[in-house]
Amino acid sequence: MLQGHQTWVFTNRPVIASTGTVAGPLEAQGPLARDFDLLHGDLWLGQDSYEKAERKMLEEACEQVTSKAGIRKEDVQFFLCGDLINQITPSSFAARTLKVPFLGVFGACSTSMESLALGSLIVNSGAAERVICAAVSHNATVEKQFRYPTEYGGQKPPTAQWTVTGAGAALVCNQGQGPRTTAATIGRVIDMGITDPFNMGSAMAPAAVDTITAHLRDLNIDADHYDLIVTGDLGRIGHGIARDLLKKHGIKIPDDRFTDCGILIYSEEQPVIAGGSGCGCSAIVTYGHLINRLRKGELKRILVVATGALLSPLSYQQKDSIPCIAHAVAIETDD
Repeated sequence: MLQGHQTWVFTNRPVIASTGTVAGPLEAQGPLARDFDLLHGDLWLGQDSYEKAERKMLEEACEQVTSKAGIRKEDVQFFLCGDLINQITPSSFAARTLKVPFLGVFGACSTSMESLALGSLIVNSGAAERVICAAVSHNATVEKQFRYPTEYGGQKPPTAQWTVTGAGAALVCNQGQGPRTTAATIGRVIDMGITDPFNMGSAMAPAAVDTITAHLRDLNIDADHYDLIVTGDLGRIGHGIARDLLKKHGIKIPDDRFTDCGILIYSEEQPVIAGGSGCGCSAIVTYGHLINRLRKGELKRILVVATGALLSPLSYQQKDSIPCIAHAVAIETDD
């Protein structure tokens, strides 16, 4: 199953049988809104805290997954999920509601593909028949923890990104119809010494390039093997840096085959500065927009490379740099 140094090949080709996506108000105004299952008009979702709203979004995404698949939650063997809040409490509390054996994961904004890679590994090995892989983020909870509460109205620099309010989940099965996960490359921690928490795209871009390079090397393929290579949430600035670094590595990807979830999710007119970020960014773009394109036959092979900045408020206050990581999952159709 291990090919090369850091890539798993899923010989049994686990199936993404169903997906569920829930988006917040700004995401509902973006160009991908029609690809999401549920859209909310406010950040509170009828709850008395933003953290409870984040938990509710995740629960709704999981409900969409089981409902679409026509199964009960009891039919799911494992739930793999993570978020950006301390001790991943939205994921843990949603697991309490779901009542499915739970594996909490944390890869910052790379969590969507980390959970999908691990879930696919579990199903491919025969250790489970059905698992739910998910990730969630909420703009107000993340801003409060990592930057400033939104009520402060603090001004941000042009390099800053907008944390996506959204939850995405996928049901990975050992049989059925749908796109299939065929390989996953587990990223290394890359730290280029960047210390600015308002410049995540620049910090994460080298990690994305390192993982893409490793994936192509381990599988002995070229970038044109994929119809689309999508990074997680580098935003406009980080995506440009990644493109330049790939060229320096001799990897040429046409602009129409290389994009970023943080760019796709919002229009240029929306006030998101450098683009989207957060665990929910790659989760809802992948499980909504990209999976729909695969099902329609518009794409046959994609590589999703979710990126994450592994800092904490404490490490930043101690003037530490920002270590980053990227995990990649290849998703293909049978056609």
